[in-house]
Amino acid sequence: MIRTMTEDDVRIVTLDRPARRNALRPPDLDALESAVVDADEPVVYLHGAGSSFCAGADFDAVAALDDPEAFARQGQRVARVLEESDSVVVAGIDGPARGGGVELALACDLRVATPEATLGEPGVRFGLFGAWGGTVRLPRIVGEGAALDFSLSGRVVDVDEALRMGLVSRVVDDPRVVATDLADGAHDALAVVKRRVRAREDRSTQERAEAAAFARLHRAHADDIAASRAE
Repeated sequence: MIRTMTEDDVRIVTLDRPARRNALRPPDLDALESAVVDADEPVVYLHGAGSSFCAGADFDAVAALDDPEAFARQGQRVARVLEESDSVVVAGIDGPARGGGVELALACDLRVATPEATLGEPGVRFGLFGAWGGTVRLPRIVGEGAALDFSLSGRVVDVDEALRMGLVSRVVDDPRVVATDLADGAHDALAVVKRRVRAREDRSTQERAEAAAFARLHRAHADDIAASRAE
């Protein structure tokens, strides 16, 4: 279900279950977690096989759950792994994303969509909601009002509306190109920028950490900085 390969300093993680729109079962979540935890590439590119990004949790698996709270916690853990990875994680939303698929994308650092992408949180229509961290990340990213409208209505938004909301970062024909371009950056600087932007300390603590990180990178890249100045 989860395939991985490395190309151009990018770990490509493919949700490979196209007949089920790449819907995820508990073992698939475990495999996705391992694929990201094991990554030592500076960039991870997460996308779906076939014509969908991810339909979220597999309905058959959800219907058979003995411990739904544990399943929710498992999905939350995988989303945190994406969010906290030292690698920059790019979601290539190359088709429909629904439910848990949206939640996994929200945990990624960039959500890059194709013109055909659509996104929706339809859970309320059958008595559930996104519980893989969606109620935490969605309002942080799009604002409380837009998050409530999106989640309570269960409606599907096209890529243009998703871009206006901030639900996706940008729209391109091939999201993988964005991941490859990112990997051209200095790898330690990519990790530092992600860590600083993701930080949730108070402002003064963040600013001190930012200055210290800048100094470390300055020392590490002194020769590169000098060479750039000479050009």
